[in-house]
Amino acid sequence: MKINKVVFPVGGLGKRFFPITRTIPKEMLGIIDKPLIHYAFEEAVAAGIEEFIFVTRRGKDSIEDYFDYMLTNSEYFHIKTGSVCYVRQSEPLGLGHAVLCAKNLIGNEPFAVVSADDLIVHEKSCIGEMIKHYNGSNMVASINVASAEVSKYGILDVAHETDKFLIAKSVDEKPSPKSAKSTHAIVGRYILSNKIFDVLGNLEPGIGGEIQLTDALLKMIPSCGLTGFKFEGKRFDCGSREGLLAAILHVANQSEALSCIIKNFYKGEI
Repeated sequence: MKINKVVFPVGGLGKRFFPITRTIPKEMLGIIDKPLIHYAFEEAVAAGIEEFIFVTRRGKDSIEDYFDYMLTNSEYFHIKTGSVCYVRQSEPLGLGHAVLCAKNLIGNEPFAVVSADDLIVHEKSCIGEMIKHYNGSNMVASINVASAEVSKYGILDVAHETDKFLIAKSVDEKPSPKSAKSTHAIVGRYILSNKIFDVLGNLEPGIGGEIQLTDALLKMIPSCGLTGFKFEGKRFDCGSREGLLAAILHVANQSEALSCIIKNFYKGEI
């Protein structure tokens, strides 16, 4: 099934990167010569998506300025004029609320959500591979995490597993290691039925006082199902300082010139 639209939730505060994110959006933090949001946008373009929706808020003008420039310079992206739009999120009330803000721009069709926090490095577009395998069920990208890390993620309770897919019977947002039903964690790639807006619009705040997308996915399992997609590639949690640094080093190591600098640093020559 063709997926034409993607939502980029970029309205968060980026508190883990204070004080720099007081003035620079987290999504504009650089991986060498490109900001995080550039990589997310590239992945969506490579997937054949044609309409790009940014859910933003005050203090994020540099994201719009960046894409104003990028999209008028054809050496970067080849997309149709008018295919990028922005909607404001008044307050950062959670991922579910950010997705809900895009409701009037989605219409009656399934759509993708890509988080710039999760950088996935692979020759294939992760969201593109999910689109190829989409069958109408809500779909999330999933990885195995250490048991001690489950409280950072939405965790799938798996009824059936194959080489590529996890069929979930439940999902829990940020469970404790003792209560988690598995170590299959959701990371920031989703393909969602447009029916999720009806659920999100009636959700009470969940963990952290936020509207949790995970809670909406849980409510929809009986009617829509939930599939975890075991993607290929290396994922970096760039919403954390450790993950951002690891991503920078990984990308730098792919360049002959920059990898030499890393090697010389560890030799004590820099």
